[in-house]
Amino acid sequence: MPMSAAASAREILVRLHELMASRTSPQAKLNRVVQIIGEALDSEVCSIYLLRDGLLELFATRGLAEDAVHVTKLAPGEGLVGTIAEDVEMLNLDEAAAHPNFAYKPETGEDKFHSFAGVPIIRRERAVGVLCVQHADPRRYDDVEIEALQTVAMVLSELIANADLIDDAGGTQIRPQSTAAAHLTGLKLVEGMAQGVAVYHQPRITIEHTVAEDTEAERHRVYAAFDKMREQIERMAAQAEFGVGGEHDEVLETYKMFAYDEGWSRRINEAIDSGLTAEAAIERVQQRTRMRMRQIDDPLLADRMHDLEDLSNRLLRIVSGQMGTAAQMGLRQDSILIARNLGPAELLEYDRRRLKGVVLEEGSLTAHVTIVARAMGVPVLGRVKDVRRQIAEGDLLLLDVTDGTAMVRPTSVMEEAFEAKLMLRQKRRASFAALRDLPPETKDGHRLTLMVNAGLRDDVAALDLTGADGIGLFRTEFQFLVSATLPQRERQQRLYKDVLEAAGERPVIFRTVDIGGDKALPYLKDDVADEENPAMGWRALRLALERNGLMKAQARALLEAAAGRTLNVMFPMVSEPWEFDEARTLFEAQRAWLAARNRKLPTHIRYGAMLEVPALAETLDLLLPRLDFLSIGTNDLTQFLFAADRANPKLAERYDWLSPSILRFLARVVAPTRAAGVDLGVCGEMGGRPLEAMALIGLGIDRLSITPAAVGPIKAMIRSLDRDKLRADMGTLLAKPPRDLRGALAGWAQENHVELA
Repeated sequence: MPMSAAASAREILVRLHELMASRTSPQAKLNRVVQIIGEALDSEVCSIYLLRDGLLELFATRGLAEDAVHVTKLAPGEGLVGTIAEDVEMLNLDEAAAHPNFAYKPETGEDKFHSFAGVPIIRRERAVGVLCVQHADPRRYDDVEIEALQTVAMVLSELIANADLIDDAGGTQIRPQSTAAAHLTGLKLVEGMAQGVAVYHQPRITIEHTVAEDTEAERHRVYAAFDKMREQIERMAAQAEFGVGGEHDEVLETYKMFAYDEGWSRRINEAIDSGLTAEAAIERVQQRTRMRMRQIDDPLLADRMHDLEDLSNRLLRIVSGQMGTAAQMGLRQDSILIARNLGPAELLEYDRRRLKGVVLEEGSLTAHVTIVARAMGVPVLGRVKDVRRQIAEGDLLLLDVTDGTAMVRPTSVMEEAFEAKLMLRQKRRASFAALRDLPPETKDGHRLTLMVNAGLRDDVAALDLTGADGIGLFRTEFQFLVSATLPQRERQQRLYKDVLEAAGERPVIFRTVDIGGDKALPYLKDDVADEENPAMGWRALRLALERNGLMKAQARALLEAAAGRTLNVMFPMVSEPWEFDEARTLFEAQRAWLAARNRKLPTHIRYGAMLEVPALAETLDLLLPRLDFLSIGTNDLTQFLFAADRANPKLAERYDWLSPSILRFLARVVAPTRAAGVDLGVCGEMGGRPLEAMALIGLGIDRLSITPAAVGPIKAMIRSLDRDKLRADMGTLLAKPPRDLRGALAGWAQENHVELA
């Protein structure tokens, strides 16, 4: 019979508390534990497996053959028990044998049992055992029973750790396996170079006591910790030092919203009701959050869960009195911060004079900490594997996020090479800065247009820093990605107006929201089904035309923000001309609606499309008469042409932007577009690389929109280039392309003294 109430979990804990205080042997205690749990859950089998010598060994059981104890062993990943340990996730099955990982162990005599439920026993974020129950009748265990198992598993982790029954779960410091120099790679989150000693963000907090003596006292401890945590968050948000009105402000507001979340505090209180201490209750809810994070495919929602993890860590440190993070203790020298993940508030606690860089085991481009780090100017390298096994506290680190690398314990030769590269980088930046006020004009007198890509309010500052001609791609979806809720029209309008005012007379091309696919939003999750191939799925203009309320709100926000100016609006991922027509019609209807109400409007609207879907090239003759401008999105276009996911590292080297197929395709787009007198440009990574940009110019493309960091190198290349000579030679190269077209173009650049720094 299933448990009738959560009170049963409390009763189990009371009995376990008495058992743990007894003087019996650890084995005798485990034997008694399985009896207590089996009786409470009315389950015919209850078993405990512990990790020993790398294998999950059956340590105690009620219901299975006693002869199997200390005999039956499973490797992590083997059978249901091994799967739970490896994935650090629970299983709840009405028919165990139907699971693909089921492994029958005849010595246990378990063949007559059908239902199975198991939970990991976790110590220091790692599964060190499995607690499971089985029943002869096929049935799924109730949620309250699973909750009871998970709560008991926490208590067991304390028992078995104190009894030294398991493999060492690792201390707060894990020394690297080698003291030799190591080369680590990761995901480029915030580019830059930095040098400093490794400092771990926080020591792991080990919970020593899990069963509460006084439930009400534990509850008051949690209430006091919540109050203190919220005060800290409010104080840090007020003291944040990076200007006014950036997206980081919205990040901190969203973060504060989590701190005041009633659901989170309620779940912790429910865990205390079951008999756990305040520390154990916070950890119990945090474990559940981590399990959910492992199941989340949506990267944006996973990022939000990281914020909750950050707050849980903060709350746990407060309630346990273990407040010492590296930030509180103070950085004594130039430091590279090491962490599994960070929340934005945790990063803000550090002394910016000493904090030179960050290395994360996790992290993503859209995570809140990435946005805040970018605003702070701190380079961040993410997705670095086995950080604790590779880096020790105090190790010297050379961080080069531009290359996506970190050197650990470098040799003197490595240090000299790094310092030389850093000095060269600084000199190059100085030389590029000297070009800021010079036009991007070729040696033979052709004035090109060099613009920057942006997506945040802060990015607009790059116009003055680089001397760019304008913003060729403003990704409006970034505001949606950093927000916990759908941005209201007024907020959108305020952002667009701020961007236009900051740009002054320089043009800004706004791309309408490109969401869906790999940029899913948690607050629109119900409207977007899971897709096998999201990059080519229900996203961008396809989604916006279906959810036209979202697009109408954005249209009105853009129209009113651009009052008295020229509005440049571009629609993403247009596949066929009718999609462009529908989007333009929607904008024109909103303009008419505003005009009827005597609202101020743009003096002129220029409509453009992004060519990312190859099919659109086949109908350009139909679309060009309706366009004011066309922008080629080389990132998506390339992966669609090659049927190769650009996010898949195994495919990253399978295609080349300077392959004949790409360049010939682009040439077929350039010819009719120029003939129609339509402004043509490229926005994408291809235009930000000097050799690739040179090839684009050779094809006849005169407008590039690139990252701010690339403006200097591309402008230097343009000013050393003879465009007419390049265009003539490009025709010859594409007519009969050599085997190594990239090498041929690099050779041409060298022969003609083109600067490709």
